[in-house]
Amino acid sequence: MNPEINVRRPLIYLVIAAILAAVALVAMRVPADGVTTPEEPAADSDASADQPAADTCTDVVGSLRPDPAAPVPGAMPAGSTMATIVARGRLIVGVNQGNYLLGFRDPQTREFRGAEVDLARTITAAIFGSPDRVEFVALDVADREGAIESGRVDMVISAYSITCARQRVVEFSTVYMRAAQRLLVEAGSDIRSITDLAGRRACTSAASVNEEILRRQATAVEVETWPIVSDCVVELMSNRVDAVSSDDVILAGMTALDPQLVVVGEPMAATDFGIGVAKQSPDLVRFVNGILERERANGQLQAIYTRWFGDYGPIPEPGAAVYRD
Repeated sequence: MNPEINVRRPLIYLVIAAILAAVALVAMRVPADGVTTPEEPAADSDASADQPAADTCTDVVGSLRPDPAAPVPGAMPAGSTMATIVARGRLIVGVNQGNYLLGFRDPQTREFRGAEVDLARTITAAIFGSPDRVEFVALDVADREGAIESGRVDMVISAYSITCARQRVVEFSTVYMRAAQRLLVEAGSDIRSITDLAGRRACTSAASVNEEILRRQATAVEVETWPIVSDCVVELMSNRVDAVSSDDVILAGMTALDPQLVVVGEPMAATDFGIGVAKQSPDLVRFVNGILERERANGQLQAIYTRWFGDYGPIPEPGAAVYRD
């Protein structure tokens, strides 16, 4: 711990407290008309379902190749998943509301913002011709697969790491962002690598790939978990843990809020984020992959990342498309 630099940082406490208050009060839906309505309580989820399986499932397979001709916005093919979405009048996307820069709820406006939110609006525009016909549902890490399988959301765009185990129950798009798991510490900390954590406490998001990797690589570390990384940062600033471990793009948001927090250490693991979609909607996966191909090619996907991360550290890359068909 570093009590000598444990001073009050009003801005980050205010922002994180507002984010956590929003999570604690109620999970909220924000429909296209801007009216916020309560979300139905989510069914109990098995946290282990969102972690890699304990068997030999290790090989991630490619995604589904997009159709050669993209449909015109507002005129989706009859009988397609996209046509059902158009008939409903909005795309429903599960996002995180606590990852500053990546996906977060603005404490003042209550609107969702961030790089992943911009990507969701890009997909919405490709379906409707307008980026505004989208409804965001705030999801914790452990709730993502359940929300997809139950049909509560059409897709999840929420730092969702593509793993072999998850591909058994969820269909993923191609990679839209590459990240690396690292450590977040106080600026005066003597922790500079995972080996320095021996005998100390580290925090990460529950039911995440980050948790599985941290427990595997830091066997001499006491691991604490919370629903979202913002909770862990509060623990760090309160001197109850010594480090936070998560993807560098998530940690970049924390350093943007507070310069007394720094990202350290070599990458513990590389991470590929994909958009999660129900297995029963392969046409939607192909449609999304077509959008991602277009946005990679025209530079707009990289432009989104530069806009959000350009002032706060390494700018993530979109990654390359890999298909299995």
